[in-house]
Amino acid sequence: MANGTSGGSGGGLQRPVTPSKELSAITGSDPLPRSQVVSKMWDYIRTNNLQNPENKREILADDKLRAVFGTDRCSMFEMNKHLSRHLK
Repeated sequence: MANGTSGGSGGGLQRPVTPSKELSAITGSDPLPRSQVVSKMWDYIRTNNLQNPENKREILADDKLRAVFGTDRCSMFEMNKHLSRHLK
């Protein structure tokens, strides 16, 4: 019976991924599980007040996020699509 501590494949959200140069400006350059990349992105967004105050689901990109997203704004639902292009 699985108890959450046994081996497993190590895939999915826990498999370490390497961020691109653009993304590493936010997350650091060390390989991280994808879940940690997303967590660091949200820490950065909140710390820098980059959520649209009128629509919290919208992220307003600063220069670092613009390099990752390729746009001035994106929804929180689009963020993972943009992150995928910056993870190996």
